[in-house]
Amino acid sequence: MLLHLLAVGDVVGDGGLDYLASHLRALKKLKGVDFAVVNGENASGVGVTPRQARAIFDAGADVITLGNHTWNRIQIADFLEENPYILRPANYTNRVPGRGWGVFEGPRGLRIGVMNLIGRCEMDCNFENPFTTASAALKEMDADLVVVDFHAEATSEKGAMGWYLDGRVQAVWGTHTHVPTADCQILPKGTGFVTDLGMTGPIQSVLGIRPELSINRFLGGLPRRYEAAPGPCKLDSVLFTIDTDARKCVDVQRVDLRD
Repeated sequence: MLLHLLAVGDVVGDGGLDYLASHLRALKKLKGVDFAVVNGENASGVGVTPRQARAIFDAGADVITLGNHTWNRIQIADFLEENPYILRPANYTNRVPGRGWGVFEGPRGLRIGVMNLIGRCEMDCNFENPFTTASAALKEMDADLVVVDFHAEATSEKGAMGWYLDGRVQAVWGTHTHVPTADCQILPKGTGFVTDLGMTGPIQSVLGIRPELSINRFLGGLPRRYEAAPGPCKLDSVLFTIDTDARKCVDVQRVDLRD
């Protein structure tokens, strides 16, 4: 059986939420998508609320992953405990709410494992090692296949994770930097990989944010709260095609939409 799994880049602000709601289900139908994983950690600009998480599910996400802004909207904490279909990075300390991986039912009873990890290069280093965390989690996961959202800054760390997990999982993709990369590939042992999915949100922006706010920061101006930019939006995603019998990825391709 060939499983078509769509990984959707970080949803940014109300514009990103609206664009996801307007396009994801039609895109899934067009591409024959069996399972969709959406990174939702920027739905509030920074963080995600329970209302926004529900909107992402309503738009067609099967699983939501998060990242370094997980706790910027602390009201998500109880939702993380209650809903197993939303994940925060597994290598947060075990003292925080929620879970970092889960096994979910796919077509024909297929058990799909989804793991969320966060990098340590150029990030808050109050995280466990993502590489050893991944290995430990794989020992516990009773799944037919496993895919990984690695929320990290450094392209080198993302690439290293792909090679580290090659042959042990079926797909590894990067999130966080909001810039889509052109390196879709299948690694030697059958793991599909891309350094970064990109984002779902405003096109005329700096990573989804109003450009003047980002410029102000780099000019040394007074700190100002980031706001999502207005205007036309896009959806960045990658489609992984997985041979579930061979437990290998057989195709990786970008699927990007623009207004």
